[in-house]
Amino acid sequence: MDINHSFYQLTPDSILNAIESLGYETTGRFYPLNSVENRVYDIETSNSGRIVVKFYRPGKWSYEEILEEHKFLSELSLGEIPVITPIEIKGKTLFEWSGIYFAIWPLRNGRIVEEIAGRDLERVGALIGRIHSVGKRLSSLHRPMLDIPSYGLKSLNFILENHLIPNNSLAERYKATALRSFEIFESLVKEYKIPFQRIHGDCHKGNLLISQDGFSILDFDDFLTGPIVQDFWMLLPLGEEDQKSDLFQFLQGYTMFADFDENWLQLVEPLRIVRYVHYAAWIAKRWKDPSFPSLFPHFGTEEYWLKETLDLESAKKDLEGHSFDKSNNVEDAEPEMTNKDFFWDWEN
Repeated sequence: MDINHSFYQLTPDSILNAIESLGYETTGRFYPLNSVENRVYDIETSNSGRIVVKFYRPGKWSYEEILEEHKFLSELSLGEIPVITPIEIKGKTLFEWSGIYFAIWPLRNGRIVEEIAGRDLERVGALIGRIHSVGKRLSSLHRPMLDIPSYGLKSLNFILENHLIPNNSLAERYKATALRSFEIFESLVKEYKIPFQRIHGDCHKGNLLISQDGFSILDFDDFLTGPIVQDFWMLLPLGEEDQKSDLFQFLQGYTMFADFDENWLQLVEPLRIVRYVHYAAWIAKRWKDPSFPSLFPHFGTEEYWLKETLDLESAKKDLEGHSFDKSNNVEDAEPEMTNKDFFWDWEN
């Protein structure tokens, strides 16, 4: 049986049978939760109340990689950091059904954070600082590294080798912009000796939960080894002049628990660019999943790749305008895009 097919076609019976194989008595009521990468359900049981089951996308993580996520969560929980850890059953937290790995989680009530402001900035900064203080203690054995060879170049090469950008001129612009940005990333890491450690990896407001007990952080599915500012820039609009006070308040909380060098912030813009490229490759690799064409209807169109290229170029221009770029000469400037770049059938 094709494991991917059974993942795409998870039925109510297979979902409930997987849960009942662990001793739960289900009532038949369950609700799909918002998750694109995995399949996640809120399930009602008669012997344990409501629980959450997460079926991991086949091929995304190995058994060892998922277990390392669970162990990291356990470390954080032992440090009294508000995270959600998987439920252990007979000494195990990871199970298999029809070739698909899955885990059981307690249901955590609360609401998603829409805005971080005021004293909440310091509280969230303290939460991330506490996570990073634990993340720094040990090295990851199995999780990926957020660096250029394994995170940036692999994604770029996938896009180019599969000819996802059918216009050659636009593809060359995309490639040149990405490669130049990758060079800047690596030069900054070297110049400022930016450390890499275990981090959340996908730390945006959608993964923050607030309740009467305060903030907690969700979904360590993308936990990896990388620079700490990866966990900053998706939470805060870093780089905007009127947001410097927000950053200051965030760091007031963060530095109570973890070290910070303001030079590390220079990696924020290159990290955005790496994510642009990685995200496009991520969608392409999952295009056979029936849910993806409906979720990303414009992916692969002329307008999509034009916008992606322009976004990359705009970000790179901002990046090269910063003071750390010592080679921003007129001779190095790229020509502006013309109609031939914008319209794929333009010959004049």
